[in-house]
Amino acid sequence: MIPVRGPGGGGRPNGTVTGALAALFGTATFRLTIGSTAILLAVTLLQFSLIYWRITAYEVERADRLLDREAALMAAQSPADLLEQLRLWQTNDLRLLITAAGLFDADRRPLGGNLVEWPENLPVDGAIREITVHPLDQGVRTIRAEALPVHGGRFLVIGRGLRDLQQLREITLAAIETALIPAMLVSLGAGAWLGRRNLARVGRMQRAVDAIMEGGLHERLPVGRSGDEMARLATSVNRMLERLEHLLDEIRGVGDDIAHDLRTPLARVRAGLDRARLRSRDPDVLLGAVDRAIADLDQCFGIITALLRIGELENDRRRGHFGAVPLRELVSEIIEFYEPLAEKAGQTLTLDRTADLAVSGDRELLFELVANLVDNAIKFTPHGGHVAIAVLQRPNRQAVLRVSDTGIGIPVAERGMVMQRFFRSDKSRHIGGSGLGLSLVAAIARLHDATVQIGSGPDGTGTVFEIAFPAPAET
Repeated sequence: MIPVRGPGGGGRPNGTVTGALAALFGTATFRLTIGSTAILLAVTLLQFSLIYWRITAYEVERADRLLDREAALMAAQSPADLLEQLRLWQTNDLRLLITAAGLFDADRRPLGGNLVEWPENLPVDGAIREITVHPLDQGVRTIRAEALPVHGGRFLVIGRGLRDLQQLREITLAAIETALIPAMLVSLGAGAWLGRRNLARVGRMQRAVDAIMEGGLHERLPVGRSGDEMARLATSVNRMLERLEHLLDEIRGVGDDIAHDLRTPLARVRAGLDRARLRSRDPDVLLGAVDRAIADLDQCFGIITALLRIGELENDRRRGHFGAVPLRELVSEIIEFYEPLAEKAGQTLTLDRTADLAVSGDRELLFELVANLVDNAIKFTPHGGHVAIAVLQRPNRQAVLRVSDTGIGIPVAERGMVMQRFFRSDKSRHIGGSGLGLSLVAAIARLHDATVQIGSGPDGTGTVFEIAFPAPAET
């Protein structure tokens, strides 16, 4: 298809120009400018209307005062002097103040002045009205006029034109054109410039988004230095992309770790079953091989179950079951549950301090959190060691659950990594486990908006885990 070009042959296709204009006019900035311009026009017109109304009222009031004064002066004159006054009036500067004047007899026939007939709808009551007259030398005029009786049973009609009001109207319209049209053009031009500028920014963002959709997760939206709402939005999106990239890297790493951790027990299962099938038909040997296979498969299922639990917790599915959980009662149950295991390992498990505190959370999950910490402490503490649990309250009213031991400890360099999935310290690789227990602890803590801190004991040995829960809201 050959694009249709505009007049002059060369240049961009009309469709491209139309699309660019449509995109420009469709921007929120340009629409906002149009709305602001319309409001500016409305406010300015209202201001000019109020000014015109006030000046008109003042001009009409001034004309009426002038008419009353001149009518009173003319009515006080004698009949002969009044006729002479009207004759002189038609030739001197008084006509600049009075537009129409006429003297009529009792039958309302003209006797002098420039009015040849009695104006319609003008009663003789001394009140000033706006009427239409036909002066001798001025054509049809709209004036402010009044009629009043004078000496000799005659009537005087005197009026002042509204030429000043017409001039005022013309001046006002000229002022509106002078003020509004340039302002409107400047506003529209500014809107077009801002809209084109935003279109360019959106275009750069769109190209970055297209690159991200094609797999370039390292790409980021351009932020710029304006600090406006688009820059703030781009910053938030970039943070989201960084989080997504980090999560995808974690997923890749987790996939590799899962394959590595499942491969070993599954390989043992296969090798054991294969040996049992080939080397012996003794039922006891076969049963032993089956028991070992079951144990290895249970380890695989434990890893899968732990991963599913972490995924469930990270989706915040359990927040709907939150309630008040007394920590003293919770840790007492933990002590009762794990004390036999600690005694079997030749350790002591004690409850150091238990403040009477409660936190908002899921009791089952919090039990699992403390159980994982205590289980780890017992597992990595040698014979004759000590494991302690305490519930404390900080000055800021935060509830803190502390689990400490006298075990092998965690090196400072590894404390930021032990909460990651499948991480195993070099010091603990000889001890069984999947490396997911502390990952569950971290997931449960995040679900409860709690923070996890890892430290050493007072003498620099062992490990101390502190779970700090949010302070209760002020009531």
